[in-house]
Amino acid sequence: MADDKKKQDDKPKKHAHGEGPVTDAKVHAEAKKPGGGGKKKGGKQEKGPKTIQAAEGKAAARGEHPARLGVAYKEQIIPALMKEFGYKNPMQVPKVEKVVVNMGLGEAITNNKLIEQAEEQMMAITGQKSVVTRARKSIANFKLRENQPIGVMATLRKDRMYEFLDRLLNVALPRVRDFKGVGSKSFDGKGNYTLGIKEQIIFPEINYDDIQQVRGLDVAITTTADTDDQARALLRGFGLPFRTA
Repeated sequence: MADDKKKQDDKPKKHAHGEGPVTDAKVHAEAKKPGGGGKKKGGKQEKGPKTIQAAEGKAAARGEHPARLGVAYKEQIIPALMKEFGYKNPMQVPKVEKVVVNMGLGEAITNNKLIEQAEEQMMAITGQKSVVTRARKSIANFKLRENQPIGVMATLRKDRMYEFLDRLLNVALPRVRDFKGVGSKSFDGKGNYTLGIKEQIIFPEINYDDIQQVRGLDVAITTTADTDDQARALLRGFGLPFRTA
């Protein structure tokens, strides 16, 4: 009987719910404290700076590198525009909301294969699947019927928008022959800018040997600016080279 009682005393005691052995109350209290569980008193977990986390945004959460122009906008362009226009809050600073790239194909009326080629080129340029634009009404003089495909379009936002602008400003436009800058009057009076490109081959993603015809495209940059002067300063901060004369 004495041996049985000794064996029962040697067994570890359990909680009422059978979740594990009962430990010292002090140890329980230390384990529940933040930073407890064997860590030294006053120990803290290392966290990244909030400014870096904000700059990286969702791209960092996916393990990707943030767009260069996106980081430049937050770290350089916002402080510069706040100083220039006297904004008191960073949320007042205008920003680029979206970029729409459009390629019109009048020849597609007689040749539907041009739409497929344009979709491939648009995907290579923007990195995004494009949408086929269709005629809203019939025009007999142009042999155009309603709902007939006449072009392709892609709407870019956030990281893809910044990456496209980066390639457009730093790679594509400098490849234009005798390039002297873009027009400074192509604003609509509400802070939006439209840029016309005569040849899609200025983008390095387009292989010159694979295209059958050189085509132009339009780039519409939509901003939240209230005036053209604010939008012009914003786009100049991104590096858009406006002509002085």
